[in-house]
Amino acid sequence: MTIELNATLRDDMGKGASRRLRHVGKLPGIVYGAGKDPVNITLVQKDVQYVLPQEAFFSQVLSLNLDGKKQDVLLRDLQHHPYKQDIMHIDFLRVDAKTAVHVHVPLHFIGEETAPGVKTEGGAVSHVIMEVEVECLPKDIPEFIEVDLSGMHLNDILHLSDLKLPKGVEVLALKQGADHDTAVASIHVRKGASTSDETAEESGEGEAES
Repeated sequence: MTIELNATLRDDMGKGASRRLRHVGKLPGIVYGAGKDPVNITLVQKDVQYVLPQEAFFSQVLSLNLDGKKQDVLLRDLQHHPYKQDIMHIDFLRVDAKTAVHVHVPLHFIGEETAPGVKTEGGAVSHVIMEVEVECLPKDIPEFIEVDLSGMHLNDILHLSDLKLPKGVEVLALKQGADHDTAVASIHVRKGASTSDETAEESGEGEAES
């Protein structure tokens, strides 16, 4: 289901105008891109706050109803108030269905509890990154990318190149070369665990066997 937001064109500019908008529960913003001139807009603060908890708001194509005319956009920037929940300003990028876009897509990790490195080898999972920037056409933007850790052992590292991506989706970093194939997750020895104790136990077992 596409998230839809209502907005109106804004002519009154400047810091004073923006303060007046926020004082009455409105939110200043801008829409740009797709070869068109940028336009300044106004949204309702509570409408944006309502969709803010939704993961899709940050990565999926949104429907912006601007003075009755709908257009596809992507969220590009949010400026938060220093200590309140209020958003101070919001930026949207117009979407062209035939032009690839760059978006940050969340990673959903599964299989941690059944991974041998955790279940039988006493390790703990480290999530190195929680999202990845991809390039694809707007219609191909995934809601999330699933990361299966169920086959990982202690000291294993899963990299960007190990991710299983939907058709038409590429990891942007990997297009820059193998040097950018960074870690996504790893299984490491738990804090407090002593590798020397483990070595001693293995040594004792070996002596017992001999």
